[in-house]
Amino acid sequence: MTLFNGVYPFYPQQRKAFVFDVSTIIVIVVFLTFACSFLLIIPGIRGRARLYWTLRVLLSLLVGVVIVAVQFTGDWETGWVKANTSYKSFSCALVNVDIGLHVGLAGVNVTLMGNPVNQINETINYNEHFSWSFDADYDHSYSEGLERGLPSPILYVAEKFTTQSPCSVHRQYRISGHYASATLWVAFCTWLISNMLFSMPVLVYGGYMLLVTGAFVIFSLLSFSTVRNSPMCLIQFGTATLHTGYGGSFWLTLAIGLLCFVAGITVVALHYFNLDLLKTFFDLHEDKAEEYQEMSEVYVNPHFVNKGLSSPQPSKLNTNSI
Repeated sequence: MTLFNGVYPFYPQQRKAFVFDVSTIIVIVVFLTFACSFLLIIPGIRGRARLYWTLRVLLSLLVGVVIVAVQFTGDWETGWVKANTSYKSFSCALVNVDIGLHVGLAGVNVTLMGNPVNQINETINYNEHFSWSFDADYDHSYSEGLERGLPSPILYVAEKFTTQSPCSVHRQYRISGHYASATLWVAFCTWLISNMLFSMPVLVYGGYMLLVTGAFVIFSLLSFSTVRNSPMCLIQFGTATLHTGYGGSFWLTLAIGLLCFVAGITVVALHYFNLDLLKTFFDLHEDKAEEYQEMSEVYVNPHFVNKGLSSPQPSKLNTNSI
């Protein structure tokens, strides 16, 4: 706790990282566990099938982990600005800081970092999260920030997203984030179905489900991007203005959606134009060849064969002998 002009700012709660939080790390660890488990069994697969299996499994896990992880990241929309601004209310002291705004599907993170970090007997390195998820109250989180004495730049940016703000962007961001999250969960379900269809194997229907997965991923991006069509209030610090743009999670989700489209179209096209190549990639021909080889190597005891050949034929029953 530090004293600055009679104000005691304190932070009893742990701050949340604006890109990675606990949920994102858990999702990544779970999918990495699946990937490592597969790498342990990959030496048991023989021939070219080893390469095909590795490519299919790793690409599938990449699609799954991105669809789930981006729902918990906070960089769908980001912006930074460097400014000289007041640090506390009712104070004339100015500080040179970098101010960052990071918008996710479930809320916003406001970052404040000093240049240098230590100024006016303070360590200026803050990152505050304000949630608008279903079980959270954004206005209540903002009120708690006021009570805790958060720095003025953080409160100024967070106030733009409150329900009482003249900007009126809270409802748009909240609804678009919820719809984007819902469509991503549907995409995750269709991704699971596509993997089940590929393992049955019903290859062409698995390709169709990949196309559906890509469509829902693109729908989530369209849902989130609708907020860009509405006018955004200017976030100014003196002469400097904070501008935002699409962040890493948005572009990563777009790449995964396009990857699903390319993979789905490739599977469907190969099904109709080169089915043998598609079966080879999914290791169907080799399975049949191995099964035939195992059947051809069955040991036959010649003693039973000769005995069966030399056994007398059953005599026909003559009605006259009765």
